[in-house]
Amino acid sequence: MKIDVLLGLQWGDEGKGKIVDVLTPKYEIIARFQGGPNAGHTLEFNNIKHVLHTIPSGIFHEDKMNIIGNGVVIDPVILMNEIIEAEKVGANLRSNLYISRKAQLIMPSHRMLDKAYEEQKADNKIGSTLKGIGPAYTDKTARIAIRIGDIFLDDFILKYNSTKTHHNKIFKGYEFDGNNDDYEQKWFKAIEFLKEFQFIDSEKFINEALNEKRSILAEGAQGTLLDIDFGSYPFVTSSNTTSSGVCTGLGVSPHKIGAVLGICKAYCTRVGSGPFPTELHDEDGQTLRDNGNEYGSTTGRPRRCGWLDMVALKYSIMLNGVTKLIITKADVLSGFDTIKVAVGYKINGEVIDYMPYEMTDKLEPIYEELPGWKSDITNCKKIEDLPVELRNYIKYLEVQTGVKVKYLSVGPDRTQTIKIK
Repeated sequence: MKIDVLLGLQWGDEGKGKIVDVLTPKYEIIARFQGGPNAGHTLEFNNIKHVLHTIPSGIFHEDKMNIIGNGVVIDPVILMNEIIEAEKVGANLRSNLYISRKAQLIMPSHRMLDKAYEEQKADNKIGSTLKGIGPAYTDKTARIAIRIGDIFLDDFILKYNSTKTHHNKIFKGYEFDGNNDDYEQKWFKAIEFLKEFQFIDSEKFINEALNEKRSILAEGAQGTLLDIDFGSYPFVTSSNTTSSGVCTGLGVSPHKIGAVLGICKAYCTRVGSGPFPTELHDEDGQTLRDNGNEYGSTTGRPRRCGWLDMVALKYSIMLNGVTKLIITKADVLSGFDTIKVAVGYKINGEVIDYMPYEMTDKLEPIYEELPGWKSDITNCKKIEDLPVELRNYIKYLEVQTGVKVKYLSVGPDRTQTIKIK
């Protein structure tokens, strides 16, 4: 038995939460392997909208195990509130949520450090969500972080104060007021709340489950183009969002990775700063934003919108070893006379078909145009129901990428998902 992987191929917000929810019945365990509460996975069913930030998106299926892996960074306050909201609609987190003892804690001072670092960047801001994710991962690498398993140790407060003292020295150097006492009180209250849940050595748990031939789906957060190594650096997140992150984020060896399901929107979006070659600043861009309700599920920020970038998509497929494609939000393209896809870039008079080392605003996309469709596809249930132009668009993506499309999403609800092959 191998662990399947589901991750985003763009700049995040591809609809991973919905697809994980749709696929969960096929698996026994859903495991989140990286990222923090800067991710927002939106699920819709029974006319109710749910937004998850840390909890895996299989949590609303009561007979499934959901694991927060060691590669995740956890803000106890956000996780506590998330649990409370999920329990209100019937999720049974007391029995089917498992938390890796090795997952790192986001401290109240990490949130303030995030703000301090972002303010120092002035006009070069990353566009951080200010949730403390970057500073938490920094401390992990610096080997001064505290892990959630430490909350059960006798010297937990000593560890906490030691790291906080280090942060206070940074605040002093920045001449920044790092006081966050109100949040700290909520934080310690949340720590006590979380002690009631199930903590595991996730690497042991997951490998034993594989040996028992139990099916597992690894759920990624953010998107490939935000990967700390391979994304549009420095406008990236602080973890490895690619399939390689599964090995370190859950503790499994590479040869135990099975299918890699890559998700991309039928167009592109991005939140925050950074290069975006196909970004539209015109009426078409606003139409995509309005039709797709493109506002961050975590931040509420309007997302930048643009046409599908095939160069970037091929790059992401290469990095992840994608075996099947999942296309989301195809319904958002309904109504366009023509649809554009970037197949190359032009820079300094040269045409290239790859992601350059330095992504700059000077990259000019080279487009191919395809016929659009006018009909509403949100009620389509099978491939034959789709307009021929959309079916041709799917075939075009398959030819360009060399990867078959497995699922197509035609709306936000879990029922609005078509299995292609």
